[in-house]
Amino acid sequence: MRRGFVAVTVLAAVAAVACGDGGGPAVVVEGTPPPAPYDGPLDLPTRALDEDSPQALYAGSGAAGRALECDGEIYHGGGPDGWSGRDGGGTPEEGLKLYFHMFEPEVPRHGYRVERRGADRVLYSFDVAGRTKVAVVVARDQKGRPGWGPETNASCDPAELPAEFTDASWYEIWTDAHGERQPVSRIHSSAGAEHCGWQEARFLALGRGPDAMTYVRDPEGVLEPGMLTAPYDGDVRMPADARDTGYRLGDRQLWLTDDRTTAYVRTPDGVEAWPSAKDGVGCM
Repeated sequence: MRRGFVAVTVLAAVAAVACGDGGGPAVVVEGTPPPAPYDGPLDLPTRALDEDSPQALYAGSGAAGRALECDGEIYHGGGPDGWSGRDGGGTPEEGLKLYFHMFEPEVPRHGYRVERRGADRVLYSFDVAGRTKVAVVVARDQKGRPGWGPETNASCDPAELPAEFTDASWYEIWTDAHGERQPVSRIHSSAGAEHCGWQEARFLALGRGPDAMTYVRDPEGVLEPGMLTAPYDGDVRMPADARDTGYRLGDRQLWLTDDRTTAYVRTPDGVEAWPSAKDGVGCM
């Protein structure tokens, strides 16, 4: 079920005649079908597994998950979910727009093309360099859900999406020492939540799952001291046993020691010590 490359990327195709709203970018573009589009069933059964793993995401996302062409692991997937009798759209394109309205997903909202069209389902894909990074299956007239609406959806790691999109997102994409964008599931950083008054702090997430670590830059002390394993220090000497991870965000370099309790961030001005957050720290 692997598929060939499309002839144009969505970034080049947004000017195509499509069903966009007003004068903004088109939600659906004409595009060029690949030589071998996804050829599996569009109504694959889904299973909800009580775990956070790529296997669980594939199980829960049906055909949408199978249609992805990720460089790494699947990042998000879900469905089916219901829309009310008043929500369903009159066309597949309206069903796709309903997906954005219902779930507010962290994916682009324009530049999709029809990958596959069936009698009562349509697969839409968002492509980057000819490879599907977001897939949405919309269905028509499901039980208790008249009209067109989203059935399953899946997406690759945000780092595989265009920089034009991720640069405006809440997370910051790190690179390796060679400038290659790193998966958000591996490393990313972001400002703290404004509604908790944490916007002056910065959180660095490293890894995913039970071994994940979160480090905090908090020069203003906006977090309570008990939330961190140690105070933030903006001017320290790099430990002798620290090693360069190769991860970069602009002119910042991430260094770690074997115990990983503190992240050392080298900047042009020196070295900062970002303590790790204690388990359960979050902003409600």
